[in-house]
Amino acid sequence: MYKLDEISATLSKISDPDLIEDFLNSILTAQEVVDLSSRWELVKLLEKGVSQRNIAKKLHLSLCKITRGSRELKKEDSAFKKVLSVLQTKTVKR
Repeated sequence: MYKLDEISATLSKISDPDLIEDFLNSILTAQEVVDLSSRWELVKLLEKGVSQRNIAKKLHLSLCKITRGSRELKKEDSAFKKVLSVLQTKTVKR
């Protein structure tokens, strides 16, 4: 029922990270921002090889959430890996 296609397509056309951040802060609750940010951080830590237990301690997340992220990273056509590669490309260029 709910689709992210229109939001995703619109955000992909915006080249201003500050505008995207303002939008996300406006559309999400403070807790949703915390949840989204911590999930993104866990994906980055998993990619770096940090153990699930250390991530759980650092980010105060359940092992269940971390295991889900780990499974997503292991998928052959992982969207997490693709987005992380964009992050790494942007980081290298700076």
